[in-house]
Amino acid sequence: MNLENKTVWITGATSGIGKELARQCAELGASVVLSARRVDVLEAVRDALPGGKQRHHIVRLDLADAEQLMVDAAAALENIGTIDILVNNGGISQRGFFLETELEVYRRLMDVNYLGTVALIKVVLPAMCASNQGSIVSIASVAGKCGSKLRTGYSGSKFAVVGMMDCLRAEVSEHGIHCLTVCPGYVQTDIAINALTGDGSAKGVSDSVIDEGLTTTECCQQILKAIDKKQDEVVIGKGVSGLAPTIKRFFPGLYAKLAAKRVAV
Repeated sequence: MNLENKTVWITGATSGIGKELARQCAELGASVVLSARRVDVLEAVRDALPGGKQRHHIVRLDLADAEQLMVDAAAALENIGTIDILVNNGGISQRGFFLETELEVYRRLMDVNYLGTVALIKVVLPAMCASNQGSIVSIASVAGKCGSKLRTGYSGSKFAVVGMMDCLRAEVSEHGIHCLTVCPGYVQTDIAINALTGDGSAKGVSDSVIDEGLTTTECCQQILKAIDKKQDEVVIGKGVSGLAPTIKRFFPGLYAKLAAKRVAV
C-alpha cells in the first residue's frame, strides 16, 4: 500500500492501535495527523515517526467534548488541508455489571466512543464529499457486533458506531467515499487497564485474554489491508474473539452460552 502524498488523521494516537497505525502509515509515506488529549505524549509519538515534526501534525482533541472537538478540528483542518483517510480510533472500554454501573459511566462511554466519532466525521466529511474521494475508518469492536457480560455500556456505544457507519456508508457512496468499520477482538493494548469500572474509576489491570491477543502490529497490518481493498467491514482477531460474530449469527444458542462464561473486548 502506497500512502505517498496522503494525509491520514488518527485519533487515540498516543498508544495501542492508534500509535502503531501512525507508525505504519508514516513508513508507507503518509503525513500523519495525531490526535489525543495528552500533547506531550503526542509529541513523543510524532518525533519517533519517519519525517518527525517536519512531516506530521498534532491536534489536541478531547472526544468527550463533541462541541469543542468540532471547533478545534475545524480550526486545524484549515491549516492542514485535505484529509485522505480519517481513522476514528480513540475510545474507552468498560468492566462492570449493569446494576453496579453508574449512569454517568454510560454517558461518558457514549460521549467518547460514539459522539466524539460522529463529531469528527462531521468536520472532515464535507471536504471529502466535495472532492469525491476519501476514506472514513471507525475502529469499533467485536463487542459492537455481539455483546457479553460486563460491557453493557461499552458494547452499546460500539453497536452505535457500527450502525452509524452502515448508515453513513449508504449516504456517501454516491460521492465515492469509502467507509470501513473495523471490529477488533483481543489485541495487546491498554484497553482493559484504562477501562471504566462501575464508579467510573480505571480498572488498573489488564485481562489475560488481551495479553494473549493479536499484537498491534498484526492488527494494524490487517486494518491497512482492509483500507487498501476498500472493504466495508473487517473483523480482526484470533480464536473465539475473531469468530464471535460468526458464531452468534449461525449458532446463537452456543454464542449465548459462551457470552455468559467469557468476556469480549
